[in-house]
Amino acid sequence: MDIIREKKPKTRKRVIQGAVAVVALVAVTGALRSLRPASPTVSRSVVIMETVERGTMIRQVRGPGTLVPEQMRWITAVTSGRVERIHVLPGAEVQPGTVLMTLTNPDVEVEYLRAQQQLSDAEVQLVTLRTNLETARLTQEGNVASALTLFNEAKRQFETNQRLFDANPELIARDDLERSGDQMVELETRLGLERQRLSVQTGATQEQIDAQQTQIQRIRDIVESTRQRVSSMAVVAGVPGVLAEVPLQEGQWVQSGGTLARVVQTGRLKAEIRIPQTQAQDVAVGQRAFIDTRNDTIWGQVSRIDPAVQGGSVTIDVALPEELPRSARPDLSVDGTVEIARLDDVVHVARPMVAQANQRVGLFRLEPDGEHASRVFVQLGMASVNDVEIREGLQPGDVIIASDMSQWDGFERVRLRQ
Repeated sequence: MDIIREKKPKTRKRVIQGAVAVVALVAVTGALRSLRPASPTVSRSVVIMETVERGTMIRQVRGPGTLVPEQMRWITAVTSGRVERIHVLPGAEVQPGTVLMTLTNPDVEVEYLRAQQQLSDAEVQLVTLRTNLETARLTQEGNVASALTLFNEAKRQFETNQRLFDANPELIARDDLERSGDQMVELETRLGLERQRLSVQTGATQEQIDAQQTQIQRIRDIVESTRQRVSSMAVVAGVPGVLAEVPLQEGQWVQSGGTLARVVQTGRLKAEIRIPQTQAQDVAVGQRAFIDTRNDTIWGQVSRIDPAVQGGSVTIDVALPEELPRSARPDLSVDGTVEIARLDDVVHVARPMVAQANQRVGLFRLEPDGEHASRVFVQLGMASVNDVEIREGLQPGDVIIASDMSQWDGFERVRLRQ
């Protein structure tokens, strides 16, 4: 007869299997922890590759600007007035006598009439003064003549009395002789006074006439100034050239000194370029520069540097040749580039987006397999518009990613895909 045996529990086997599973899980976890994070993938079509080179690097600075004429004239209002009519529009060629616009101001015209009236009154006063002075002079000359006649008569009477007295004292009394002598002396003194009065009057006459003539000249100057103000109501170009700007409309009121128009004199142009103040320290007069008009390139030379900083930039003038392309015209927006130095036998590369002069930056360098790029730290030197000097971290022939890679700052290596 069969004997039924009891089955032994499988507890021991299960414990062994659990222990093996735990050990395996720990091993896998450790292995996963030791693995490096996967490199992000970057498309080659969205990055810019540049090759490090050794050779000559031209340092340049760049800034925006405009072409302006070397000679131009701002026309301002001599007196305030209302714009009655604009005769010439911008773009037209003008001559010195070309009337650009007409202004009106009744107050100035009335002032001119008053000044003319004052001049006429002063001239009439001069005529009257001369007449009165001449009459007074003639009257005084008559007084001198009368005094002279009386003096001569008294002198003859005294001399006659003196001869009679000398011949016979009984013919004339001594009192009569002395009385005739005193009368002669009195008339002699009166004659001298009348002559002095005539002399003083003659000298004062010229002084009064000169003073009145000076007053007339002042009034004439006022009349001429007022006449010029009236004449300035017809605004003329003043110089030959092209009318570039008329910032007014008919009927608009303009104050004295306000801008009426701008005339550009035909001739040579120059470029006014605005260089950032941090880069302008190396710019010097005489350096070579080229101007990009978007259609042509014009070579020139730095002729002036503005000593002041405005809006964070320094304005420089670039002298241009006389023969300019047809695309060059006043007020044209351009880009100017100045060559400030030539560095020979230096390691350089096209300037990456994040590159600044004399800084240490991290750049992605292409690995030999051509499929990955790893981060390297590079010490930069002097920088230009398009290039930057490499002092440490890269060698000629290395290929770097020059585009912005800031979104991958947390990775040391990227994978490039087609």
